[in-house]
Amino acid sequence: MYNQEADSAVDIDHDFLTLTTKPVLRRRRPGQIIAVVVVCFVVVYGVWTLFTNPGFGWGTVGKYFLDTRILGGLLITLELTVIAMIIGFVVGMVVAVMRMSDNWLLRGVSGAYIWFFRGTPLLVQLLFWGFAAVLFPTIGLGIPWGPTFVEWNTNDVISLFGAAILGLGLNEGAYMAEIVRAGLLSVPAGQSEASRSMGFSQLHTLRFVVIPQAMKVIIPPVGNEVISMLKTTSLVIVIGVGDLLYNTQQIYAQNLKQIPLLIVASIWYILLTSILTMVQSRLEKNYSKGNALLLGKAQR
Repeated sequence: MYNQEADSAVDIDHDFLTLTTKPVLRRRRPGQIIAVVVVCFVVVYGVWTLFTNPGFGWGTVGKYFLDTRILGGLLITLELTVIAMIIGFVVGMVVAVMRMSDNWLLRGVSGAYIWFFRGTPLLVQLLFWGFAAVLFPTIGLGIPWGPTFVEWNTNDVISLFGAAILGLGLNEGAYMAEIVRAGLLSVPAGQSEASRSMGFSQLHTLRFVVIPQAMKVIIPPVGNEVISMLKTTSLVIVIGVGDLLYNTQQIYAQNLKQIPLLIVASIWYILLTSILTMVQSRLEKNYSKGNALLLGKAQR
């Protein structure tokens, strides 16, 4: 007997195989082709300009790249970055804990600190610390409105380098406080409650339970802040601290080779930020592995 349903099924399968074996035609996108051509043109023109424009002065760049004045300024830049970030992290940790305290006075003081240092430009703060001796010619220990037992000249206590450290570190502390507070809030409240029920004090709970878990959230933005701080140190030029940019400026003020010397400074900044980016990526991977191992042990 003639099976019409079987023949229909065969025809459908044959049509499906025919459709699937036909080559897939990709839609032409002229916009992408035009974009590729434009980008290639810009890249080729840029490379050609770099090697043919004498204004870049690549010979001068090579001459001053490892100059002792440039390397000395680079060392100052690294010192400012490290010290300011240490101060910023310590201050930020303290301010963040105060911000989360049940005591209204501590919350108010920490809130005022964050409000002030985030509300005024860093450049203004650096200038303020640089001219602190105008407000307070001397610094001493004694009784307010009474006798002073020990007294020092303000310019001797707060040097230009010290003013730069104070300006960068205290400003960074305000931003770091919000980063740390966000990390602490990311830890479930049950972790603290369980720790307290086991007899841990509030300080030990914060140190051994909350902060280690919060580091997974804190590390990425802290890495970004370190990279940002490295470049922000260039602002200390306004108070005469001999960092990388300041020494670069001193050199091109003598030989009038502004562009080549600025290229030297830019290359050093790019190299340092690239290294810090790799370190940040490694730290994030290590903390991710640590949290994955802890999660696996907990599930067992």
